[in-house]
Amino acid sequence: MQFLDAINFSFPLLAIATAAVDSSMVIAAVLLSLVVIYLASKVGGELSNRVGLPPVLGELVGGVVVGLSVLHLLVFPEGGTDSSNSLIISFLQSTAGLSPQAAEGVFAAQSEVISVLAELGVIILLFEIGLESNLKDLMAVGPQAFVVAVVGVVVPFAAGTIGLMTLFGISAVPAIFAGAALTATSIGITSKVLSELGRLNSREGQIILGAAIIDDVLGIIVLAVVASLAKDGEVDVTKVIYLIVSATAFLLGAILLGNVFNKTFVAIVDVLKTRGELVIPAIIFAFVMAYLAAAIQLEAILGAFAAGLVLEETDKRKELQKQVIPIADMLVPIFFVTVGAKTDLGVLNPAIPSNQEGLMMASFLILVAILGKVVTGLSVFGQPGINRLAIGVGMIPRGEVGLVFAGVGAASGALSKPLGAAIIMMVILTTFLAPPLLRFVFPDPKTAATNPEQLILDAVSAKSAPDSQES
Repeated sequence: MQFLDAINFSFPLLAIATAAVDSSMVIAAVLLSLVVIYLASKVGGELSNRVGLPPVLGELVGGVVVGLSVLHLLVFPEGGTDSSNSLIISFLQSTAGLSPQAAEGVFAAQSEVISVLAELGVIILLFEIGLESNLKDLMAVGPQAFVVAVVGVVVPFAAGTIGLMTLFGISAVPAIFAGAALTATSIGITSKVLSELGRLNSREGQIILGAAIIDDVLGIIVLAVVASLAKDGEVDVTKVIYLIVSATAFLLGAILLGNVFNKTFVAIVDVLKTRGELVIPAIIFAFVMAYLAAAIQLEAILGAFAAGLVLEETDKRKELQKQVIPIADMLVPIFFVTVGAKTDLGVLNPAIPSNQEGLMMASFLILVAILGKVVTGLSVFGQPGINRLAIGVGMIPRGEVGLVFAGVGAASGALSKPLGAAIIMMVILTTFLAPPLLRFVFPDPKTAATNPEQLILDAVSAKSAPDSQES
């Protein structure tokens, strides 16, 4: 098992876990885990898509179903569980002869491998998001979208962080993490609904999309800063300033140097003739950028996102996007299903008195998540007659970006079970609410003409049209 030996060399914890167990059992457990993950992601994604919701939400819910909250097919040690709680380990014991003595080691090794694959998944996800974020569009949306984006980040972040600390007594780092999770906006969900409504190219639609793109960039910077703070477990103002400056400088530096690197990248790709001549150099670049970000105490995902932004400017972008999709299809669902599987929604069960605080936190976060984005519409200036409520509602859904925050927060250990579950509930509810609310605040263009004089003129024109054709 050379593959397992290589992983053991890189991850000492995994080496210790597998030292006393049969490596073939570890591989079997990992393979069964991947079967469960891919089935959950596909079934959940398909069902979600059929009801008009983003597939990623279905992947999250699928993870919840197969994970700690329901079926116990996919559980992890950090959730306070052991091998006896895993149905996969029980299945191996009954069908493959796994001994009870070796079960705990196999369980630890299997969980470690899946967690590593999930981390790779989120790195590829952010690289893919960077490839899809058009820098020219980002700079062309103007001050309107920028103001909306900044308000949409500052208001929910401040309200969520201060509210959790003062109302619920949450310590600074987890409160900041939860507040940061409120900042993101899912451009995919909003753009799909706007397209269906025929409002994608309206003034409101352009401001929403531009602000959502800027929101994502600001959100990634916030995530990098907050995740770095979570490693220390305390808030150091000097370090916060350093992280904000370094994250911003890293992102801007990568973009500015992009024009120089783009030509080098294309030249290298044109020389290569073997299989993977485009996608392999791109992945190498993404991983190098992720390493550099981690080396300066930022999150690896910021480096992957920056790599995507740089390569988005090359003339190989469209072809690269197509080649990255299959890699993302394999790795990204592992991340989202794992986030759902690690979420214990039992801490929000209203029948248990001790869960009341978790439910109150979830309600508070949902309220802040909605109102914190709705107020962004009020920041629009110099646009008479614009639908400000529609702009605010369009910024509500958190979607996949919010899940990235939740996943990174859970992995860092910064979030308690109730707070982590409350964030997941916030992401789910805002994602569910956004499509119907957008349809409500944006009247159907076919029925929008309610001016009686216009209706009379239209009727007269329609009646006179045949007469003019006869003459």
